[in-house]
Amino acid sequence: MLILTSTDVRAALHGREAEVLHAVEQAYLAHEAGRSALPHSVFLRFPENDRNRIIALPAYLGGPEPTAGVKWISSFPANITQGVPRASSAIILNSMRTGQPEVLLEGARVSAWRTAASATLAARLLPAESDQAGVTLLGCGVINFAVLRFLSQVVPGLADVTVHDVDTERATAFQARCAEVLPSLTVHVEPDQGRALGRNTLVSVATNALTPYLDTRQLRPGTLVLHISLRDVLPDAVLEAVNVVDDVDHVLRAATSVDVAARQVGHHDFIAATIGQLAARPGTPPRDPHRVTVVSPFGLGVLDLAVAGLAVRIARDTGLGARIENFVPAKEDLS
Repeated sequence: MLILTSTDVRAALHGREAEVLHAVEQAYLAHEAGRSALPHSVFLRFPENDRNRIIALPAYLGGPEPTAGVKWISSFPANITQGVPRASSAIILNSMRTGQPEVLLEGARVSAWRTAASATLAARLLPAESDQAGVTLLGCGVINFAVLRFLSQVVPGLADVTVHDVDTERATAFQARCAEVLPSLTVHVEPDQGRALGRNTLVSVATNALTPYLDTRQLRPGTLVLHISLRDVLPDAVLEAVNVVDDVDHVLRAATSVDVAARQVGHHDFIAATIGQLAARPGTPPRDPHRVTVVSPFGLGVLDLAVAGLAVRIARDTGLGARIENFVPAKEDLS
């Protein structure tokens, strides 16, 4: 059994955004081609606290190096008030020869980076008609920081960043962190959400919202919304937008904005494409300069497998991690 801590995963993926993005794109293409198995995620919720949850995402990803495994990820939003990460995760990868668990890795960075790579891939596949000089980030947490890290490498000419968070101190800390890690970008804190949304035609939304609140009339025509947190955009606004998702079946559940909109009208014909379809056939559909496009990536377990697999290959090549012998019995034990 190979064990990779958060430090090991960080070291393995450091500076490898391009490889992560490629791995995520290949996972989408494999899923689109039917070379995956993706059961529905399982949500464990608690009667005394409806904000906290733990989710299991089992998956199989086919290809030259087929992988199977599961991500177990918690979301406890109140953690951030105590200086503890909101999300914690572990990923188990199984041998495709014996089915035995063979890798255990800390999964929070894998989860954040695959989420950011997914959103960034969508932005690359749905480019603006002219150079995209600015982006607005709604929510100043780990996910949007990772999104900004990836966008800065993919979007030509990106220079100006507007950030908004209900916690102004959190937004200011985010701005300071950007100055350290991404000094080429100019980051502004905008306390007014409406002004922040209207400033740029590329918007990334990663919040802890449980119910929709975002009216896309605050946005400019042609804006691309990376709706990562899934429950922010009002259902009526979803119905008016061009909608792209990662998997139709998966996004139409768990009270996402797309799910609520579909139940409201009794169909999901308003979904124009999946990210996998865009990757396989770029430009279908093109970004509409007169309408808002909303990308709602539910988050697929195959993406976790793709990025976890990359981290494991690098770790094995570079000697990262700890190896535990006899984690599972070598022979059948009837004692």
